Amino acid sequence: MASASMTVSFGLRYAPLCPCPARLSRFSVQPVPFNKQSSLSLSSSQSISGFASVLPLQPCAITPTPSGLRSFTVVSAKGYKMKTHKASAKRFRVTGRGKIVRRRAGKQHLLAKKNTKRKLRLSKMHEVSRSDYDNVIGALPYLKVNRKAE
Repeated sequence: MASASMTVSFGLRYAPLCPCPARLSRFSVQPVPFNKQSSLSLSSSQSISGFASVLPLQPCAITPTPSGLRSFTVVSAKGYKMKTHKASAKRFRVTGRGKIVRRRAGKQHLLAKKNTKRKLRLSKMHEVSRSDYDNVIGALPYLKVNRKAE
């Protein structure tokens, strides 16, 4: 599976004048005077409920300051999610000790000719063979399996 990584470097400075909860180091944050003419106007008579609690008390502007300050690096690695094989997810489960178990074959139809002892034996869960673990784990990548369980 391919994985891409991206490195972004930020340098921002936090100025305590702004009520915004930001940690900045190369940009100073300063409050901007609120202009009623440039504010949002709603065409209907309804207002947005709870919108004021999301916004800070005063709008903020970010202005660059001289570079000579520390910067920090944010690294973003994008990995791809593995998909679970849904048919396998319905057929296998994990016990408390981490073993993979499955149902026995032969208990779906033609049960009249099978004796009770055989039907009872086919009803029980059976451990998956160790040689099939790689196939099952490949189909179910997020299965919490203990490979060392006996």
